[in-house]
Amino acid sequence: MKYRTIQNDRWDQVSMMFYGHPDYYKEIIKANPYLSDEIKRSPLLPAGVELEIPELEMEPTYPEELPPWKR
Repeated sequence: MKYRTIQNDRWDQVSMMFYGHPDYYKEIIKANPYLSDEIKRSPLLPAGVELEIPELEMEPTYPEELPPWKR
C-alpha cells in the first residue's frame, strides 16, 4: 500500500494511522530503503514523500479482563 505524506506527518502518526499503534514506524522505515538518512532520522516527514506501507502480520490483542474462552 502507498501513502503520500502531508506537511508535518510524523513516523509514529503514520504507524498509528495504518496499524493502530505508533510503534510500528520502524517497519515503515525498513520498507522504504530509498529514503535519505535525513528523512529517516527526522521525526517530521516532509510533504509529498511516497511511502510504501508494508502489510504486517498482526496478532490480535485482547483485554486482560476477558476469560480465556472468549479470546
